[in-house]
Amino acid sequence: MEFRESAHGVLHPVGLERRRALFAGAALLALPQLGWSQRSDQTPALDVPYVPTPQPVVDKMLEMAKVGSSDVVYDLGCGDGRIVITAAKVHGARGVGVDLNPVRIQEAQANAKSAGVTDKVQLRVANIFETDVSPASVVTLYLLPTINRKLRPQLWRQLRVGTRVVSHAFDMGDEWPPERTEQVDHRTVYYWTIKEEHKKRA
Repeated sequence: MEFRESAHGVLHPVGLERRRALFAGAALLALPQLGWSQRSDQTPALDVPYVPTPQPVVDKMLEMAKVGSSDVVYDLGCGDGRIVITAAKVHGARGVGVDLNPVRIQEAQANAKSAGVTDKVQLRVANIFETDVSPASVVTLYLLPTINRKLRPQLWRQLRVGTRVVSHAFDMGDEWPPERTEQVDHRTVYYWTIKEEHKKRA
């Protein structure tokens, strides 16, 4: 084996040095691939599976909330964006869709563009529990019973008196009974409004 003397008088095997250099270079070349693999695995943990609301139910939700051109509709867990897109296109409202899944938001953005309402609709990748919903005059939901109940104090605290809340399929528990329920295609739509008593209990 060939040796080389260092500046400090220590002998180092040349072949071993070359192997170390080759190994280090190979490790560096592997880093980008490793980085991409990590990023592809970092999908958000979702509390609610994605199941789109049928369009007749969307129409009924917006009808029950009496959505108009002066409204700001927040859809929490917006999926493909169909509720806020319909609110903008059919009722002239502004809409904000929030979803934790970036794939759904990309789909919603494409749908908003196809519908020609990108000037009226904002679509955000965000956690609904970390979202400020105070600008909303209407909030729409298609979540799960446990998520609705967890969300209820946030809605009471942040929303203004008179704000309308509409949920597809699931209520808010005994603490907040709905003011109205309606059936469409064998599905239930629940309706509430924020009252002063809710602000006191928030």
